[in-house]
Amino acid sequence: MTQNMNFLRKCFLWKCLFALTFWNYVSLSVEDELFTSVSNSFPEDDSNKKMNSLPLLYRERHQSKTDSGWVVIQNTTESLSLSEITNSNVKKLVALLSNFRQGSKLQNLTLTNVSVDWYALMRIFQTVWHSSIEYFNTNNVTQLLDVKRYKFDYSGTSMKALTMKKTVITDLYFTQDDLYEIFADMNIENMTIADSEMIHMLCPSSKSRFRYLNFFKNDLTDLLFQECDNLHQLETLILKKNKFESLLKVSSMTSRMKSLKYLDMSNNLLRHDGAKEQCPWAESLTELDLSSNQLADAVFECLPASVRKLSLENNQISNVPRGMVELQRLEELNLASNRLADLPGCSGFPSLQFLNMEMNSILTPSAEFFQSCPRVRELQAGHNPFKCSCELQAFIRLERRSGGKLFGWPAAYECEYPESLRGTQLQDFHLSLLACNTALLLATALLLTLLLVAAVAFLCIYLDVPWYVRMTWQWTQTKRRARHGPAGDQGSALQFHAFISYSERDSPWVKNELIPNLEKGEGCVQLCQHERNFIPGKSIVENIINCIEKSYKSIFVLSPNFVRSDWCHYELYFAHHKLFSENSNSLILILLEPIPPYLIPARYHKLKALMAKRTYLEWPKERSKHALFWANLRAAISINLLKVDENLYEETD
Repeated sequence: MTQNMNFLRKCFLWKCLFALTFWNYVSLSVEDELFTSVSNSFPEDDSNKKMNSLPLLYRERHQSKTDSGWVVIQNTTESLSLSEITNSNVKKLVALLSNFRQGSKLQNLTLTNVSVDWYALMRIFQTVWHSSIEYFNTNNVTQLLDVKRYKFDYSGTSMKALTMKKTVITDLYFTQDDLYEIFADMNIENMTIADSEMIHMLCPSSKSRFRYLNFFKNDLTDLLFQECDNLHQLETLILKKNKFESLLKVSSMTSRMKSLKYLDMSNNLLRHDGAKEQCPWAESLTELDLSSNQLADAVFECLPASVRKLSLENNQISNVPRGMVELQRLEELNLASNRLADLPGCSGFPSLQFLNMEMNSILTPSAEFFQSCPRVRELQAGHNPFKCSCELQAFIRLERRSGGKLFGWPAAYECEYPESLRGTQLQDFHLSLLACNTALLLATALLLTLLLVAAVAFLCIYLDVPWYVRMTWQWTQTKRRARHGPAGDQGSALQFHAFISYSERDSPWVKNELIPNLEKGEGCVQLCQHERNFIPGKSIVENIINCIEKSYKSIFVLSPNFVRSDWCHYELYFAHHKLFSENSNSLILILLEPIPPYLIPARYHKLKALMAKRTYLEWPKERSKHALFWANLRAAISINLLKVDENLYEETD
């Protein structure tokens, strides 16, 4: 078994060695054949020198400069990349390329930093056209002089694609058609002329094979391909970064391109003012890029009905108008970086599946979007200045029900307003149901208001607040009249020792006991009694206030009858007001009969407070104690009154 394995290993090694030897032989044979063919194109005396200057096509893999003056950037079996091509080495380059006849393996040729005249450039192109090269790329080409008509032979070519970048024409005096017709009539499928300041391109003179045209970053205008009938096979047209201005003319340009599917008109100066004329787009157009232009809301009146993918990014659109032409086939719409304030409905886009609304001016997106757009699978609405308020809550709830249809959630969705919430992700923004339900909030506020009003009303009634307010008003008015009264008015000068307040039902005791015992005898007391001292013509309240103001003391005869009298309540209120306003000790309470607490009304809270905090005189039932009662009462009200005018005493008498 071991011997068999050793035998197999040896056989495998011999086969590998044979394969390497055979490949080296083939490579050297091809190289010798190439060099021999190239050397035959030069005179014999100079053949060795020219041969040594050629690149080693099948062995050079790195950038190197040859004796011919160009630089080899890439050199493989299928690709060749050269740089630094000038008029001095064009003849050698043409001779080199002539060896790659059709059927050779070389398919890709790239020339960089080319500086030649028109005739030399055409010789290079003509040689490439009849070689095995399929993809020809030039970069940074400077055509120096003498642009003239050149009879170009397009027959028998293997070319499929031409790419020219940064081509500069220095000749200022030449016929434009001599230049453009060379490229317009090329019988290839793909052509790119980019970043070359090209101002025009002719319509092909016959039915063209072009399927792909890319004129990126030039100076083309609305005159391009107008009324051109020879681009029926064109499928892709890229005119990005040019100087087109009229969207209507662009649509007219495409109207005769029967196979056009993709059109890129981004980064131009396109406008559309809503002209009455309809835009005659190509019926085959399915993808249209109009981003980075100057288009406003009227653009929706000039869009191809067949479009499936539409980009209107970075324009001046503030609204998607209703009633526009319906885009029945539109599946993808990009409206990012515009001025939209809300998500559009899908009444004009029934087949819409992808919508990009990023970087607009949306504060509170509509929560009804997915209802009007049932086929939408992805919505990009991030990076908008969201206003985190109650209106946004519905949109946040919509995201939870959408099943991941919001692209970029939650990182791209942050509050911008109010400033206190700036930077907060929408998923972290929460408000209570009460704060966001206006009807519920109003009902709650109304209920609380009613409860508050009811509570205040109950307390006012329970504490008799209206009565106190009315009495305070009376007190204020009386004091005001006193200040503005006649100059001879005595004002509030004391005239009486005491004012007596009592219920009419207790008047017998007052008239038979109180007044006689205080006003008669030694040290008589001047008493103010409403029956004899109230001034006719004045209101009762004003008389009460005047008597209290002109009396040193106020005597209140308390009994169950007293608490039932409103006038007694008035007198007690004003006397109590004087007690606090003048910081005096002017109240004397006489308890004629015991008053059970339950008989005292709630509004008599001042009476309750006085009886609880102040000492009062209780009328004794025993006659033997009457003398002590009167002595104590006289002592409580003893004071020397100022002498007053006799006329005043006569008036009070």
